[in-house]
Amino acid sequence: MEPEKLKIAIQGVKGSFHEEAAYKYFGNDIETLECESFKRTCELLKQGKADFVVMAIENSIAGSILPNYNLLRDYRFHILGEVHLHIQQHLLALPGTKLEDIKFVESHPIAIRQCDEFLSEHPEWIVKEGMDTAACAQAIVSDKLTNTAAIAGEAAAKIYGLDIIERRIETNKKNATRFLILSNDVVEQKNANKASLSFQTGNAVGSLAIILQCFAEQNVNLSKIQSMPVVGKRNEYDFYVDVEWKKQSDYDAAIRKVLKHSVNFNIMGEYIKNERV
Repeated sequence: MEPEKLKIAIQGVKGSFHEEAAYKYFGNDIETLECESFKRTCELLKQGKADFVVMAIENSIAGSILPNYNLLRDYRFHILGEVHLHIQQHLLALPGTKLEDIKFVESHPIAIRQCDEFLSEHPEWIVKEGMDTAACAQAIVSDKLTNTAAIAGEAAAKIYGLDIIERRIETNKKNATRFLILSNDVVEQKNANKASLSFQTGNAVGSLAIILQCFAEQNVNLSKIQSMPVVGKRNEYDFYVDVEWKKQSDYDAAIRKVLKHSVNFNIMGEYIKNERV
């Protein structure tokens, strides 16, 4: 009897960048669970119907995906690792469709933002936001949309039998997205050299600066900081930071210092840094 495959919840459908990120992290011998929203992926993990979630958290062009920080706060999953994916966006349409046939272009809002420059060259097109890049490609086939193109990746073109009528339409050719791997369980990572943390500070002048100095004094690099309002509390913020270190003792010492100056401190995950795209 073959062992049961890992079930990975992804936002979107087959051929999406989330599925590509899942294959890159876990290998091809997995089962991806298609979800219409990021919240749905979290629900599947919470209910034990998925083993892990792959969740986009930031893009080099579009920036941080802020609603997903809210999900990290609400569900409090453990961050097991990260994946960086080089994002190449293409214009896909039914075989035989020409550029002059297109009246509508559909894709995920972030993918649309990544292709602003190309789309501005075609002001006659009506641009519509969809749930997912690959789902928009899938809809063109299922609904036989001869006047519609989708912005999606090459995997979606192959899976749904669409032609790539314009390649590499992303504005920045170094376009990349960072994905987090989320688990219900704390999984200790040997040789971890990166962590995602969250905390709040007091309202005194310099409160945040004091915490950041704690990291600097211990040679711990702050690679990202993101603030989000605390729900229902005016002028109060959750800070989400990613830190990297070379010596575990430096990181441990920094955490001890930060604990003295922060509120609601949480280690969301300690894992191995991965920047391969």
